[in-house]
Amino acid sequence: MSLRKAVAAGLIGLVPALTGCLTHTRIVPRTHLAELVIGTSLNALVKQINTRYDDLQTMKATVEISATTGGGLQGKVTESPNFSGYIFMRKPEDLRVILLVPVLRNQAMDMVSDGKTWKLWIPPRNRAMEGTSQVTKPSKNGLENLRPAVFFGSLFIRGLEPDEIASLTSDIRVVPDPKKKKDLIEEPDYELQILSQPEGQTAHTHRVIHISRTNLEPFQQDLYDPDGNIVTQAVYSNYQTFDGISFPTKIVITRPLDQYSLTVTITKLALNQPLANDQFDMKIPDNVPVQKMN
Repeated sequence: MSLRKAVAAGLIGLVPALTGCLTHTRIVPRTHLAELVIGTSLNALVKQINTRYDDLQTMKATVEISATTGGGLQGKVTESPNFSGYIFMRKPEDLRVILLVPVLRNQAMDMVSDGKTWKLWIPPRNRAMEGTSQVTKPSKNGLENLRPAVFFGSLFIRGLEPDEIASLTSDIRVVPDPKKKKDLIEEPDYELQILSQPEGQTAHTHRVIHISRTNLEPFQQDLYDPDGNIVTQAVYSNYQTFDGISFPTKIVITRPLDQYSLTVTITKLALNQPLANDQFDMKIPDNVPVQKMN
């Protein structure tokens, strides 16, 4: 036997011994496939999203809202206490959000918008603001960049607009097993991409709606700006049926560029009930100076 063959044979013979000494086995959560997986088509999903949006005309919700500001860029995270309150929404873009001071139940904040302009009144600080729905001069305080459209775009998943197109891809997410807390489930999902009409060979992503294939419910929505950045991410969970419509009772809204997030927990919900115009009419006291926000 040549020297080269002898060395090769010796190395091969050492492999079992070496791997036995050098390898290490550790326990990881057991992962298994979802028991139920539903398949459907792009056209069916588009129709479902459109129907969901068309079926919602108004919303009156009793809520608990908490906020988190900061993150890695700021080197700290600040959490607010939970505020109870109410959210009123009416198509096309009427919105009112009223929050109450914990324990005392006095009014902490009142915000109203018609989709084009908005007003904000903070009684404890004797502070009022108003402006348009677009942020032209972002504030270093992320929450001051909060506009009503963030609520409307997150709580109501819009259907396709006439100038939008859709495409579909599939992915897999790993979620905790509700039956065995230490185990995980690989759950297939659909990613419904809402795009602008193509200009030449390019199209811009407006939104991506992530839909579980175990129940065909949306569990996440990503909203993009014209530069392709995610400006809002909404995560939906704890679906319940209200007035014949399935609706999530927990919505986590994250604004990565503004470094804040809101957790909205719905404790009571009425859908498609008439809302009077005065429910979207908020008057700021005459003696309070109004700060113009751009």
